Amino acid sequence: MADGLLRARNLTRGTDLGTAVESADSLWAKFMGLMGRPPLEPGAALWLPDSNGIHMMFMRFAIDAVFLGKPDGEGVRAVVSVHPRLARWRGLVPFVRGGHGVLELPVGTIAASGTVVGDRIALVPA
Repeated sequence: MADGLLRARNLTRGTDLGTAVESADSLWAKFMGLMGRPPLEPGAALWLPDSNGIHMMFMRFAIDAVFLGKPDGEGVRAVVSVHPRLARWRGLVPFVRGGHGVLELPVGTIAASGTVVGDRIALVPA
């Protein structure tokens, strides 16, 4: 899916969370998420808009998850919660207060990008 990919940029840190971010825009795409897929390559990610909770059931690999709030007037979103190394099958993030979307990322992305709660993230066309 080369068309429609996004880039997730941490404006606070000057780092990228993902350079090839797929958006799960439909209910089915959100439901399926990363289930049944191979592990994410570096730079790849899945954006689940309007989501405030995720599960790791049927997942073959661990991920990092970054929950974002509503966009401000410039379309930038604040990080409201970070969850590094969510274990496959066992990891669960039931509901994140203030969460209005989540980035599912390769393990290690949160640490490598320096992302913490309060950082400002821009989702722009790749």
